[in-house]
Amino acid sequence: MKINELTDGTLRNYVNGEWAPVSGSDGKDIVNPATNETLAHVPFTEPDDVDGVVETANDAYEDWRNCAVEERIQPVFRLKQLLEEHQDAMARVLVQEHGKNRDEAAGELRRGIENVEVACGAPRLLQDGFLENAAPDIDEMAVRRPLGTFTAITPFNFPGMIPLWFLPYAVATGNAFILKPSEQDPLTAQYLFHLIDQAGFPDGVVNLVHGGPDTVNALLENDALAGASFVGSTPVAKHVYETAATTGMRVQAQGGAKNYVVVSDSADLRYAAEKTVSSSFACGGERCLANDIAVVVGDAYEPFVEEVLDLVDNQVVGDGLDSKTDIGAMITPDHAARVVDLIESGIAEENELLRDGRDTSVDGYEEGTFLGPTVFGDVDTDSRIGQEEIFGPVLGIARAETFDDAVEKLNGTDFGNAASLFTARGREAREFRNRAEVGNIGVNVGTAAPMAFFQFGGRKDSFFGDLHAQSESVVRFYTDETVYIERWPDQ
Repeated sequence: MKINELTDGTLRNYVNGEWAPVSGSDGKDIVNPATNETLAHVPFTEPDDVDGVVETANDAYEDWRNCAVEERIQPVFRLKQLLEEHQDAMARVLVQEHGKNRDEAAGELRRGIENVEVACGAPRLLQDGFLENAAPDIDEMAVRRPLGTFTAITPFNFPGMIPLWFLPYAVATGNAFILKPSEQDPLTAQYLFHLIDQAGFPDGVVNLVHGGPDTVNALLENDALAGASFVGSTPVAKHVYETAATTGMRVQAQGGAKNYVVVSDSADLRYAAEKTVSSSFACGGERCLANDIAVVVGDAYEPFVEEVLDLVDNQVVGDGLDSKTDIGAMITPDHAARVVDLIESGIAEENELLRDGRDTSVDGYEEGTFLGPTVFGDVDTDSRIGQEEIFGPVLGIARAETFDDAVEKLNGTDFGNAASLFTARGREAREFRNRAEVGNIGVNVGTAAPMAFFQFGGRKDSFFGDLHAQSESVVRFYTDETVYIERWPDQ
């Protein structure tokens, strides 16, 4: 399916099993960041119309919640198969609206499909405890039940994967669902809902609402919703958490990150450099698991820098649809300008600029929004580039005298999303697991991305809430536990 088959030029909402025009007059153009070509227009749903979508979903929930779980997972199974069949075409749409390369888009969708697979296990995931003779002649059990209609507000950097962190689990557990995708690249969500339309969900169970900040706030302030999920920057995550919590709904809000990789003096430096470069520059650095600061212990610093620069100098910047491209376009000129501002702050704070990607251009794509790989050495981890999330193709390399010093630098940020360690010493790996103040830890792994059957962690200013995305954690988020106590006295 191509873009012109997804839309006639203006995106629509999907509500109650039908494609519906968006009534709002505000909106924005969706632009291919590699070519500056306008792909479509996304109008923003008016806040007053959001209430009607929530009401529709709540009505559908009343029947859906009482369907047998085996019946509920059948359209989820069909969605999984449809995603498999459309993965290549969907990846192409994703590249065109986001800018990342084709392999990264395909990998993102594969991760999303894995979550659909796990959600198909709802009959097992929903089982809870039973204890015979919990007290004399009394049996006790716990029953998990759905709660109503949930929404997810998802970001631009993974428009295919992150909606699938939430949607399949919400509906498989018996809830209704409303997706509000990023307005910067909503065509991937539009494609997803064309597949949902074919999968056979009952009308109103799964809904798509396009919009901007006012649409989001209308969702968060609607006390008829059971809960909200969010992934994005920390300031917005805090706003989502605080606003939604005032209505009494459940909230899980994934915020920003400042992920560090520690390179021990015992590590295989070529391997560590390969994985660090991949983590830092894949998807143009626009991902919350990117390790954009490497802290190198002792005498390993100089040889590690040499390995990194050798790899960076072979990175190809270009259109994501070109198979040779390593680093695609930045999502928007405004975002690229923010990354450039952080690079310039790194220079101003006297971090050593080893490679400068600010003036990168791509032949044949002069209108595109491109940044090349940028590398800083001898980074002061207390500087802006050592503390702030960059979300661009920028890697800083810092020195540490000891392993303990490196871990202290890692823990010295306000964020706690992910961290990685490269080492040949089991003692260091064990210490790292125990002391790193993050929710996702990798040892000799460049990007600590959990599989779908584990939760996606996050601590400190990287997460607001109690229950995380993916697997059993999100099942608990979408259900509540009812304790049932039974006794049959003699008559």
